[in-house]
Formats: sequence, structure tokens, C-alpha cells
Amino acid sequence: MNHFEKVFQCFPVSIREEISGLPLGMRESIEEIRVYRDREVQLFAGGKRISLTGKTDGQDMNNLLNNLMKFSYYAYEEDIARGFITIDGGHRVGICGKAVVNGGRVSLIRDVSSLNIRCSKEVLGCSDRLVKYAVDSCGKLRNLLIVSPPACGKTTLLRDIARNLSLLGYKVGICDERSEIAGMSAGISRYTFGTMVDVLDGCPKAEGMCMMIRSMSPQIIITDEISTEEDAAAVRACAGSGVSVIASAHGSSMEDMKKTGVRELLENHIFDYLIFLTNRPRAGTVGEVRCG
Repeated sequence: MNHFEKVFQCFPVSIREEISGLPLGMRESIEEIRVYRDREVQLFAGGKRISLTGKTDGQDMNNLLNNLMKFSYYAYEEDIARGFITIDGGHRVGICGKAVVNGGRVSLIRDVSSLNIRCSKEVLGCSDRLVKYAVDSCGKLRNLLIVSPPACGKTTLLRDIARNLSLLGYKVGICDERSEIAGMSAGISRYTFGTMVDVLDGCPKAEGMCMMIRSMSPQIIITDEISTEEDAAAVRACAGSGVSVIASAHGSSMEDMKKTGVRELLENHIFDYLIFLTNRPRAGTVGEVRCG
């Protein structure tokens, strides 16, 4: 059983059996499972949408979420307030429902109305052609920013870049705020890395990058979805310490990037290259590589 198949076991029996009845190749290509209260479950696999006949009521939704969290609500309480949880294996579960606001901030989501379970996958070799942008001809590491809209393969690419750089002998630090890059469980990653990858799991990336510099002497730090001024300050701290950074960000163009907290990094040419991804014809397709 692959790691995402364990997610199927969390569903009500009728839906679990319907998913199990799909061809193996289709099950293995599932990218998202979207679950709606009192509506049909929708699967996205290989770029196609598959509508199941099974529906989930309110109790089913609560049971599914509890099963995904292994009934450890308090371990996920802070993440739930941000609208998602990351479960074992690095799979992200987006949550919609009634937001409860205290002191101007969302404190929890109740009356769950829909879930989006996104499959985290390992694609060995997907970064092979891009390693040349991360390392120059003299072996010096560069700073890269990988940019794309959601679900275009940013995290999968970051994961494989970490593997490739470690295999080349570099000390790699991963700041994995959402537990998606390395998919750690009980201190062990389910993904294939080289011998020199250190993972700081569940720590805010801005703080985590500085912690890595102080404690693990990395040559390069990899992190996901930078967007704030605090993230930008941490990237600058890495650059000032002689540590390279490979990060990702949401967006589809340079103009999008200039509207975020990383604008200053672009204006000061901190990144040597920007790699723009698209999902056409498939997720992970490199649309453009721009010199920073």
C-alpha cells in the first residue's frame, strides 16, 4: 500500500470501496480529493475530474477529519485555525467551514463544509535539468526562487533539488514550516534524500532559517512559500552569512512577485534565477527561467 492509499482508509466504507474499485493506475495518479458536505466526492487524477456517487454528511465529515488527524485535535489546533492541516506523508488537507473569530483572528473552523486533500508525491529526477541553475561551473551554490500558482509542483521540485544537492555533497538544510517538503513523521522522512539533509520540521520559516544558520552550518537552505517581509529578512540573513537559499513563492509572473513581501529581494537581485512553473501540459512544467 502506498502512503496516500492510507488516506483512503479514513473515508466511510462506501466511498473507500468506490475509490478501491478504480483502476490501479488511476488511483496512483490521484492529485486531489475534494470532499463536500451532502455532495458527491470529486477526484482529480491525471488532469481529469472523476465524480464519485458517494456523498458525505456532517457526521461523515467530522469522522473523516478526525481519522486524518488520528483524533489528535490539539496537535493540529493552530493549523486548523489557518485553514489547513498537514498529515503524515506531507499531504495537505484544506478545510472550509464556519470561521470562529476571537480578537480579530480566526481561532478555529467549525461546521466543516468541505475538505481538499492534496496528495504529496515524490518524483525522483524531476529537478535533474534544473540543477545547473543551482550550482555554477565552479561548484558555487546559487540562490533560486521557484514561482507558480498552486498545484503546479513547487514543493515536489524543491524536494528533488534537496536530494540532488545532497548527493552532490552539499550540506542541505530544509526549513519545513508546513511539514510538506520532507513529510516527517516521528523524526523520519518518507522521501528519498541524500546523506546530508537536515530537516527543521514545523518551525516558522523566518525563524527556522536563522536557527539553521546558527546550529547546522548548512551550505544551502531550502524552504517553501515565502511571502512576508519577515521571510525576506531571513533570506537576507542567509545571504549575509554566506548561505544560499532555494525557495518557492505563489504567483504566475514577475508582476505578482512585486506585490508581495519579497519585492525587496527582487529589487536587490538576491536571487540569481527565477524559475516559473506551469501546469500545462502537466504540473511541474517549466514555463520560463529568468535571470534574477
